[in-house]
Amino acid sequence: MIKANFEDYKLSSDILKAISLLNFKGLTKVQQQVIPAVLAQKDVVVKSQTGSGKTAAYAIPICQLVDWEENKPQALVLTPTRELAIQVKEDIFNIGRFKRLKVAAIYGQSPFYNQKKELTQKTHVVVGTPGRIIDHLDKGTLDTSNIKYLIIDEADEMLNMGFVDQIEIIIKSLPKERVTMLLSATMPKDIETLCRKYMKDPIRIDIEDQNKASDRISQERYNVNEPGKINLLRDITVVENPDSCMIFCNTKLKVDEVYNEMVKLHYTCRKIHGGMEQSDRLRVMNDFRSGYFRYLVATDVAARGIDIDNITLVINYDIPEDKESYVHRIGRTGRIGKLGRAITFVTQNENRFLEDIHEYIGKEIPLMTKPEVETVNNAKEEFEEKMNTRPEIKEAKGAELSKEIMKLHINAGKKTKMRAMDIVGTLCNVKGMTKDDIGIINIVDISTFVEILNNKGESVFQELQNTPIKGRLRTVSKVDI
Repeated sequence: MIKANFEDYKLSSDILKAISLLNFKGLTKVQQQVIPAVLAQKDVVVKSQTGSGKTAAYAIPICQLVDWEENKPQALVLTPTRELAIQVKEDIFNIGRFKRLKVAAIYGQSPFYNQKKELTQKTHVVVGTPGRIIDHLDKGTLDTSNIKYLIIDEADEMLNMGFVDQIEIIIKSLPKERVTMLLSATMPKDIETLCRKYMKDPIRIDIEDQNKASDRISQERYNVNEPGKINLLRDITVVENPDSCMIFCNTKLKVDEVYNEMVKLHYTCRKIHGGMEQSDRLRVMNDFRSGYFRYLVATDVAARGIDIDNITLVINYDIPEDKESYVHRIGRTGRIGKLGRAITFVTQNENRFLEDIHEYIGKEIPLMTKPEVETVNNAKEEFEEKMNTRPEIKEAKGAELSKEIMKLHINAGKKTKMRAMDIVGTLCNVKGMTKDDIGIINIVDISTFVEILNNKGESVFQELQNTPIKGRLRTVSKVDI
């Protein structure tokens, strides 16, 4: 029987509180089917389009099922890209926030030593890219002996990126007795083979046809020659005047070129591609998610799984050379039940790519004529007014969760033999505090970070100014979450 509300499942009060503060309005179709299956410890194969709420569909039951007392990782999530690994980590962390779940993101171009140190501490869930996960397996820094849940997210993209062999290496390192979940927007033969080989009578959930991306997103195309693209982009953006827009190019070089042209035209604009430093890519994505600028020029590194609310327009400055990428690009708009809009530029020698896309989405993208000069001129005043107005900054997804939490820094860590029990013992002796008011504790070399829940942070902070921790007064300060 399909349940309508999260409260209808046997979820702990900690999980339900986080779900409520994260403003989940109700269950999406994929969540209605996946959550009870995973709670029942069944293997699951999910085919569902991007933007359907797949991450929460597995994250909610995983957060419910993992045992807080266990120190070794119990769930492993594999993702194709670093950006997605970071995002999934944040989503699971937010849902498990009040259960005090510790989630590690493990990916390349991030210091191996820091990840190794994190994995030596209590860790409930590990999210990572296949290559870096294997690095940790090879060096013995990731203990998979207690993994009870394996999630392979964006499985079709994993195959496209050549990760099949790596996924199999990882699977062979895990206990055979486990729950396996595989999620994908499409279901190629290689994925079917993977399912047959490593899953036990999986429940198959296919909701693709119930609300196709191509049905909920208004799509148009324009014929244009390569030199005319930048002028067409300018005219289209003036007429459309989007609040938030992603512009996709096929190469890093083209992203740089389009970005530079848009900067000359004074657009509030940033760029993202695989040639950038990871820290820069993360900052750009976070700033775009928060609404600090309206236009993001990107390669397909930003096409998969990145969850940003209310992108009103996607423009394919270059038509993608494979049909799946088209669906994933346009899926950045029209997220979870909202209507979206996508425009594609097509040059004369790209018709073969267009034909593939038409066959794949089952309909023809309407061909439009370029906006008339008069139409563009009439729209300019409103466009320039929006361009000169600072975008409204959006609250981070977990902001509501953090309002009753204070994070404290204590200037003592592993090198001074600080242990979690030392912190818990001190805090539980503070008047009005119980262990339920203590959130995640993270002890590193010379520092300890602890979250104080339930609006008790300020009183604890004041008390710790004069309270010894492990026999000594320590410097305790507040940390921004």
